[in-house]
Amino acid sequence: MAETAAKGGTARVKLIIGNKNYSSWSLRGWLAAKQSGLSFEEITVPLLGEQWEERKSQEDFQPSSGKVPILWDGDNVIWDSLAILEYLADKVGRDRFWPKDDAPRGMARSLVAEMHSSYAALRSDMPMNVRRRIQLQNLSDQAKEDIVRILGLWAEARARHGSSGPFLFGTFGAADIFYAPVVSRFITYGIGVPGFAQSYMEAIWEHAWMQEWITASEDEQWVIEQYDTVT
Repeated sequence: MAETAAKGGTARVKLIIGNKNYSSWSLRGWLAAKQSGLSFEEITVPLLGEQWEERKSQEDFQPSSGKVPILWDGDNVIWDSLAILEYLADKVGRDRFWPKDDAPRGMARSLVAEMHSSYAALRSDMPMNVRRRIQLQNLSDQAKEDIVRILGLWAEARARHGSSGPFLFGTFGAADIFYAPVVSRFITYGIGVPGFAQSYMEAIWEHAWMQEWITASEDEQWVIEQYDTVT
């Protein structure tokens, strides 16, 4: 198990995540913690590794039944990436995560909710693997439909509400946090996208926090074979 504490001493907030190379939900929770501006301790537990079964049975994993990410804020525990984002937004100010105006905020909430609950085919056919580059040969029709749907949502968000910056609603926020793993998947599997989407993906990929995550994922030694044999 690798542990990294935030600079400046022991943090009150603790975030438990899985491997950075593979864990899309952990990326969302981690980006939400970064967006909050709070100092936090980061604890990485390798998914499906030798320590996984033993580690997930320990007390700090119990509230989530052994799933990551898990946020501890003192004695308060929050699991599920969307719940973590909303808890942090309540704590530090919702404008840090969501657009201020009703129309873009409503659309951003809809995009986040859809990402949280949908796209099972895309998740199954294209597991997150930050380090890998492959031209996927066996993409299902359902996954293709997911991709078309996502690109359509990105186009609408950018056209209607993205004029103030390079992200879905101009400035980096909750919607970008939730679609960042999709950007990673599109890059990993060489998914062709139109120019506006390519520009958006570059903005996400080049974001300082994403670069920090990518660098850390490349330094990880853990390998999950089932996620590295997708063709």
